[in-house]
Amino acid sequence: MNDISQYIGSGILELYVLGQTNAEETSEVERMAAMHSSVRDEIDSISQTLEAYALANAIEPDPTIRPFVMATINYMERLKAGESAAYPPPVSMESKIADYSQWLDHDDLQLNEPLEDYYAHIIGHAPDVTTAIVWLKNGAPPETHTNELEKFLIVEGTCDITIGSVVHSLKPGDTLIIPLHVTHNVKVTSSYPCKVILQRAAA
Repeated sequence: MNDISQYIGSGILELYVLGQTNAEETSEVERMAAMHSSVRDEIDSISQTLEAYALANAIEPDPTIRPFVMATINYMERLKAGESAAYPPPVSMESKIADYSQWLDHDDLQLNEPLEDYYAHIIGHAPDVTTAIVWLKNGAPPETHTNELEKFLIVEGTCDITIGSVVHSLKPGDTLIIPLHVTHNVKVTSSYPCKVILQRAAA
């Protein structure tokens, strides 16, 4: 086995592609790649193999994550701009839409533009609970909560929330509390977005 073959088989090229070589090792790999086409070819081959593996094992991100991150950023900016912190009442089986009218009736809390799929606007936050107005065009994918209770109060539209194998068909005024450790998903059944008060409380 010649020196180049030994170098290629040493594992250093895999570390280089993964970005785990130090400055000295990186310079050495790049010097060897400049001198030997077989080293360049091997680097290309490793890169393509790792890319193919990453694509084959990629996990589709939860589409609800980005809207909630953006809603959190928006809420923080509103507080910095002088908005007073608010503490909406807990969502319970006795909750009524009117309990949240001071937020629902705000002009700036109306959906005035086409909804892509999911939009959230945080109306209150405390260390153990976050409350938001959420619009769902189609629904939300399966998820399971292990440390927070998710509570729904339907404001407009209708939806089916499946918890385990049980389907709950909800209409305006209905509430539902999702238990821990049980997979659930939401499917909008109305021809227009389902608007809900969504509360996530630490369990």
